[in-house]
Amino acid sequence: MKPEGNPLQSLDQWDDDLLRRYPKQPDANQGNTSEEFRSYDDAPDHVREFYRLNHQRQTVEINRLKREQFLPLNRRQMGIWEAMEFLNTLIDDSDPDTNLSQIEHLLQTAEAIRADGHPRWFILTGLIHDLGKILCLFDEPQWCVTGDTFVVGCRFDSSIVYHDFFQENPDNLDPVFQSELGIYTANCGLRNVMLSWGHDEYMYNVCKDYLPDEGLAMIRYHSFYPWHSEGAYRHLMDEHDHKMLEFVKLFNPYDLYSKSNDPPDVELLRPFYEDLIADFFPSKISW
Repeated sequence: MKPEGNPLQSLDQWDDDLLRRYPKQPDANQGNTSEEFRSYDDAPDHVREFYRLNHQRQTVEINRLKREQFLPLNRRQMGIWEAMEFLNTLIDDSDPDTNLSQIEHLLQTAEAIRADGHPRWFILTGLIHDLGKILCLFDEPQWCVTGDTFVVGCRFDSSIVYHDFFQENPDNLDPVFQSELGIYTANCGLRNVMLSWGHDEYMYNVCKDYLPDEGLAMIRYHSFYPWHSEGAYRHLMDEHDHKMLEFVKLFNPYDLYSKSNDPPDVELLRPFYEDLIADFFPSKISW
């Protein structure tokens, strides 16, 4: 990965910060709310610097350019398992918290979903939801790969983490972009808005011809914390979004809490997952 614009030592450090902000609550009746945990004053400097870059640079112009650059999907032709092995070349030697490979991380999420008896498309979604991080291997800086996502082209919602950093964003000076609706119309549907560029939006576009709407929503919106965890952007939602929100909320705990240092047996699990992939994807797809 490029050193410029990469304040995180590893991609997992963003996941670790999510766990700090959204710790698992074992007893839903304890009365704790997310507001009790959402304190950013004690965030590590590298996390704050990551979000400073992200919020400064995620503009409408940049998002349009990134879509023109990547969404023709003409970088590579490869299958899903091949893409997992490609992502596995992104080595996080600097991560002190885990010795697991990228494939093992993906399998942990999928196996947790499988253990709970969810449908095959749901298991597959868990397996591939983070595959868009191969953007790092296409030389994209971290601020354009990970991070909580949000809508660009309208006012930056106050619930977005480290909101103050948007003061450095050029769109903050545009009265259209800083109105409630911005370039959108009320209840236009989230399918018709532009989310900040990253691995979610990229992978959603890679998969949109192959998975059911519920799985696509899980992939596109799993980092969209202002929406699925903070209740923002309701004025842009249509009826379809209200249905999809329930599936994204169902997926979220598997995304956050399945990581551990107990490695899955990749070779033992591989035949099951290759058969599962073949049920939904051709042998090669465009990336």
